[in-house]
Amino acid sequence: MNPTSIDHSAPVIARHSALITAPVDVVWRRHTDINRWPLWQKAIDAAHLDGLFAPEATFTWHTHNLTITSTVYGVDDHRHTLWGGPSEGITGIHSWTFTPTPDGVVVEPEESWSGDPVNADRANMQAALDGSLKAWLDYLASAATK
Repeated sequence: MNPTSIDHSAPVIARHSALITAPVDVVWRRHTDINRWPLWQKAIDAAHLDGLFAPEATFTWHTHNLTITSTVYGVDDHRHTLWGGPSEGITGIHSWTFTPTPDGVVVEPEESWSGDPVNADRANMQAALDGSLKAWLDYLASAATK
């Protein structure tokens, strides 16, 4: 059974928020066009999705010397995505919420990490996840406002 949210009992959880001064349609397209992630997301070396970003779709991406295969668990068009999967003993679940405002769109990623590597080094894993989400938001904002 696929998750319906992040793992709220995971040892590492990060939540961040940013106002991106671009239309929600532009931000949404950058976020869901997996094959183009490496063009704007500097931490991603490769990414591939066959077909549409839709529930049950799987995509593969390479970041920080990890190859990750993720499954799309849920999509609420232009509002929310939920995806994740295991890699190197870590299960990551990514939730992204998009809220249009008069000034752009508020983007709120929330992510959980669980597994033995996370339990073994919780503080460093927390710092890594927080840094990753902050950088991802910065890259997304830059790509959406070009």
